[in-house]
Amino acid sequence: MLPIKVIAVITLSVGLTAAMSETQPLTTVDRVDLQRYIGVWHEVARIPTSFQRKCVSDITATYTLRDDGKITVLNQCRKKEGSMNRAEAVARVVDKTSNAKLQVSFVSLLGMRLFWGDYWIIGLDSEYQWVVVGHPERKYGWILSRNLQLTGTEKVAVLKILAEKGYDAAQFQWAGQKP
Repeated sequence: MLPIKVIAVITLSVGLTAAMSETQPLTTVDRVDLQRYIGVWHEVARIPTSFQRKCVSDITATYTLRDDGKITVLNQCRKKEGSMNRAEAVARVVDKTSNAKLQVSFVSLLGMRLFWGDYWIIGLDSEYQWVVVGHPERKYGWILSRNLQLTGTEKVAVLKILAEKGYDAAQFQWAGQKP
């Protein structure tokens, strides 16, 4: 467990860096290996959104690569009364050089996907154990992990990425926190 003073110093430096870089265009990681990226991810933190307001725990995203190169997305979470909520979507890679810029659609009408939202991979562990997902306007953000929570070292790395990318880490609600 990290001492409180270390966390305080990191948080202060993260805040200062974020303030300096929030006007810079958001950048992604250089390359994402989609074969390593697919699978189950646990949400450990997010910027609260209206479309996830019913989710209180057990939040996962499962990605499956399709034959057409797109990705099937299955988001699941537990609601306050205990039932599970499921949302299915399709993701498409929009930057095939890096595979780090995707768009996701949860709406389908007559077999056509509507309302694509940006999903940019802005931080990724070299072993694909955690990922930081952002939005070009920094409206949304998620921190996902292959495990239920991050280690102290992983959390420090994630906070550093958030700062470098111009995100305010204080906007993120960590798993187990009340909104």
